[in-house]
Amino acid sequence: MSEIRLSAEVRTEFGKGSARRARRAGLVPAVVYGHGHTPVHLNLPGHDLMLALKTSNALISLSIDGKQEFVLPKAVQRDAIKRTIKHVDLILVKRGEKVTVEIPVHTEGELAPGGNLLEHVLNALPVEAEATHLPESVTVSVEGLEAGASIHAKDITLPAGTTLAVDGDTVVLQVIGAQAEAPAEETEAAEATEAPAEA
Repeated sequence: MSEIRLSAEVRTEFGKGSARRARRAGLVPAVVYGHGHTPVHLNLPGHDLMLALKTSNALISLSIDGKQEFVLPKAVQRDAIKRTIKHVDLILVKRGEKVTVEIPVHTEGELAPGGNLLEHVLNALPVEAEATHLPESVTVSVEGLEAGASIHAKDITLPAGTTLAVDGDTVVLQVIGAQAEAPAEETEAAEATEAPAEA
């Protein structure tokens, strides 16, 4: 995964008023914490941050007062209507450090014929990987799977250097059989049989 570089400015004003002013200026309030450091309050460029967060588990290289720090998004608060980013929590990471993240599970291929449904029991798979080499996602083949089939976490091939952070027997995907509907003629006949005879 390539790192994304952003420049940050340290916030010296706090409260809702300063946050609103920052957003009007195209900035997003943020907090960086971790490794026992005192949390640092920042403003980040809104447009660049929005583009960065389109990548799952984006590794961001922040320039803070001339010092480069690696961070990962921990919590993103969005406007309920506009979906713009209102605030973001970032956690400090270092090269070589192992971190636990969730990566999206994508599928490829077609199920066996029969109108069965594929259920994503887990939309994202918890994994552990080196902070500066996080996988963006994992792709699983469901080609030819029939009703009742399941794919467990241990069945998924992970990128090199990545390990599961969940029990291997955890079901990630399963195929649900199509619900067969009785023909209309059979339904009507059954209803007629159940109905009491009229005098």
